[in-house]
Amino acid sequence: MSDLPFSIIGFDLDGTLLETHRDLGAAVNHALDLGGFAPVPADHASDLIGGGAKIMLQRAVDEQGGLPDDEFRKLYKAMLAYYADNNAVHTQPYPHARETLDALRERDIAMVVVTNKFESFARQILAALDLADHFVAIIGGDTMGKGKAKPAPDPIFEAQRRGGGGSLAFVGDSSYDIAAARAARVPVIGARYGYCDRPRGELGADAEIDSLAELVPALARLG
Repeated sequence: MSDLPFSIIGFDLDGTLLETHRDLGAAVNHALDLGGFAPVPADHASDLIGGGAKIMLQRAVDEQGGLPDDEFRKLYKAMLAYYADNNAVHTQPYPHARETLDALRERDIAMVVVTNKFESFARQILAALDLADHFVAIIGGDTMGKGKAKPAPDPIFEAQRRGGGGSLAFVGDSSYDIAAARAARVPVIGARYGYCDRPRGELGADAEIDSLAELVPALARLG
C-alpha cells in the first residue's frame, strides 16, 4: 500500500529526470555548423531546451538571423540524424533519480514518461541508461500525433490511461509541462534544478523542488 495520494506519476524527461543539454547542444551545433552558423556554448544549450528539438534548433538559428523554411528543414533533419547516433554520450540521470524511481516502484506507483522528445529517442536513451523498465509507458512528442504534444493536455490524459486510470501527478521543469498539467487538471510539481524557463516561484506549479530527493515528500504534501 502506498503512502502517497497518487497511483500514477508522470515525468518530463529533459531537465526533470535527465540532464541532456550537452548531447542536445552537440546536435544543435552540428546542424549550425552545416548551415554556416556559429556554435552555441554548452551552457546556452540548456536555455534553448523546451518544446522539442525543432524549437530548440529554431531558437538557435533565429538568434543568428534565421533561415528560409526549406533550408531550415535540411538542418533539422541533419540534427535529428546526428542526435540519433549521439543521444546518450553525455546524458545522465539527475542526482537521486534512480533512488526516487525505485522508491516509487516499491510503492507500486505506475510511472510514465511524457516528453516532447521523439518517442524513439526517449526509449533509446532510457534503455542506454538502464532506466526504461521503471516505466509502464513512454510517450513522446510524436506519439499522440501532430499538435498533441505538451503544452496540450493529450499526452497527460494518455499517461493516465496507460497508467491504469488512477490519480496522477506530473513532474516537469518548464512552462510547457505546467501548462499541459493545468490543461489536464492534474497536480504538478516544478523541478527547479532543470531547464526552467521561469523565475523561482513563477512556474505556476503546485510545489517546486530543488532535487529529486525532495519529490516523494512533495507528493505526500500534495495529498
